[in-house]
Amino acid sequence: MTAACVIGHRVGYSRSPTLHGYWLRTLGIAGRYDLVDIPQEEFAAFLTALPAHGYVGANVTKPHKQAAFALLDERDAAAGAIGAVNTVWLDGERLIGSNTDVAGFLANLDAQAPGWDAHGGPAVVLGAGGAGRAVVYGLHTRGLDVAVVNRTFARAEALAAHFGAGVTGHPWSQMLSLLADARLLVNATLLGATGQEALAIELSALPESAVVCELNYVPLESELLRAARARGLRAVDGLGMLLHQAVPAFERFFGVRPAVTAELRATLEATLGQAGR
Repeated sequence: MTAACVIGHRVGYSRSPTLHGYWLRTLGIAGRYDLVDIPQEEFAAFLTALPAHGYVGANVTKPHKQAAFALLDERDAAAGAIGAVNTVWLDGERLIGSNTDVAGFLANLDAQAPGWDAHGGPAVVLGAGGAGRAVVYGLHTRGLDVAVVNRTFARAEALAAHFGAGVTGHPWSQMLSLLADARLLVNATLLGATGQEALAIELSALPESAVVCELNYVPLESELLRAARARGLRAVDGLGMLLHQAVPAFERFFGVRPAVTAELRATLEATLGQAGR
């Protein structure tokens, strides 16, 4: 039986096992997909010994995406540009990595807010971690200027320096002034997710045409999205990104390319409801 997993820390909320399990079941594949909770100090040893643990590959989530990047034998172009990976697999004895968050993020925006990039930027991205790096790279490929806001200003500056022209770093205190011209606001932090600190943000400065995107999907309807909809803004939840980024990963692990369907989304939405989130 082919086995893969998602590796993170304190990510018991993850719906990746449900998602991949759905595809395994509906496609009739004899496989298994597990959730592995590993603290940062144990991550390197686990990842570099994937075969010994019985896995052909793994998805990597918070907080290990950048650590995984440094442990690989080879990375694809997207992962190299971002400096973080979310999908790794074995090619013989070599460990290969990719970043499918970019494709998942853009596909989700295209599906839930068609034409969101028709008039360009600027975009404001909250967060400078692995997810934030993927978002910035994706927006950059669509030609948008991006302002990265992070509570640790040095990390926002470092991310901006990594990407160069068109990307700027800003302290949290500048957020409101940046929103006045933003066509897109993306929350790429854990703030507002279940069990995390609330995201305190005032959306009144955003233009009426702005789109608000949330990467967290537990809860599915975050306070940020609720506030955006209350203002009449287009709001994009994070569940679609989870679905779309998983497609190429599943294909790598199990050899079949699955589809994102309304039934699949409804299946995962039901699990969120059952969890009371």
